[in-house]
Amino acid sequence: MSGLDVLQQFSTDALSPDLGNDPSLSMIFHGRHIQPQILAGLDGHNWGIQDYMARGGYESLRKILTTGMTPDDVIAELKASSLRGRGGAGFPTGLKWSFMPRNFPGQKYVVCNSDEGEPGTFKDRDILRYNPHTVIEGMIIGGYAMGASVGYNYIHGEIFQIYERFEEALEQARAAGFLGKNILGSGFDYELHAHHGYGAYICGEETALLESLEGKKGQPRFKPPFPASYGLYGKPTTINNTETFAAVPFVFQMGAQAYLELGIEKAGGTKIFSISGDVERPGNYEIPLGTPFSKLLELAGGVKGGKKLKAVIPGGSSSPVLPADIMMQTNMDYDAIAKAGSMLGSGAVIVLDETRCMVKSLMRLSYFYYEESCGQCTPCREGTGWLYRMMERMEHGHGTMEDIATLDSVANNMMGRTICALADAAAMPVRSFIKHFRDEFVHHVDHKECVVAQYEKYL
Repeated sequence: MSGLDVLQQFSTDALSPDLGNDPSLSMIFHGRHIQPQILAGLDGHNWGIQDYMARGGYESLRKILTTGMTPDDVIAELKASSLRGRGGAGFPTGLKWSFMPRNFPGQKYVVCNSDEGEPGTFKDRDILRYNPHTVIEGMIIGGYAMGASVGYNYIHGEIFQIYERFEEALEQARAAGFLGKNILGSGFDYELHAHHGYGAYICGEETALLESLEGKKGQPRFKPPFPASYGLYGKPTTINNTETFAAVPFVFQMGAQAYLELGIEKAGGTKIFSISGDVERPGNYEIPLGTPFSKLLELAGGVKGGKKLKAVIPGGSSSPVLPADIMMQTNMDYDAIAKAGSMLGSGAVIVLDETRCMVKSLMRLSYFYYEESCGQCTPCREGTGWLYRMMERMEHGHGTMEDIATLDSVANNMMGRTICALADAAAMPVRSFIKHFRDEFVHHVDHKECVVAQYEKYL
């Protein structure tokens, strides 16, 4: 179940706009004309290997393997590009790759996290649908840089057609000599496999993903040890998001400095934002990091129906909500969003207009986390249920002022007290909704209805 289902606003299976051919979606940055990269010019029919190679695909891999670049050179280039993880944490990719103990004598693994379950996020499935070979190339480069000869792409189980497409893309890459033994005559061997999950949100957490990949129940592991030292099958493993691997070939195609200059100093390149909710043109938009939110909203056609912007959830449902006045002054990059009091997260931007009841919206999000908790940790197993039941009571006119304080208290006691961050993901929306929209919660208690109900009376 996606967050867009939770908010009942937009189908997550909507096609991305054709970013490469629409001149309104290109922009001038630093005096240069910028076109999107990962999803540029793709229409669902040109995803195969021949089309990919015609766009310069696998040239980055060829350059690395045939010009004498060492694994250290590859990692240094990634560090210089300031490519940061696109899955949520935003950790520097080159630094993460450097943690892999390349001299470890046994098997090492590279894993792609395509278990896209964060509510509001639908970018990774479009990358795999329209441009799967860029992920394959990025993972092969990762294998070379980290001394790993095997990789796995763990794909969300509810997008099985996309899983099948990725399998087909793998066969194309093998037939072309980009996977298998002695790739491009370099002496480097690398094999890549696809594995589908079963739609559990918890398997997006990297250690739960590894457990599932091993055939076990998908539940998070205690850390430490971290995957870099004890990952898949107990071997050193590096896990990155789909979009992160998809960006890697562009770093080497254009050079680290040029890639860095597309974004900002501490976050290079472009980022795909999944924008949904109350906008005219919901979809995936690939823009340079550091772009003002106001520009992204403009690209998406503005608030639907000409209504006023009320709030934005900027990084998927687990990120704290921000009111319109704060969001309109914020740029879309990791540090700017953090300074504003939220997280860039997966880049899932959920837009809420003036007609949205914040109590009802939070109730729906709380229900999602209640249903998706794996139940391993008591604060999460019990706390998510408490949050949802209190929100449901308040939404239906049975809440009390004490409930507002209890909601905040329960959320506070859930954070940082579980094996993984699902409890935090459930708690942060609760705390931020109450912080910024407390008057709506009070109104629900006092009037047994929401502010929006009064608004609708005057329409």
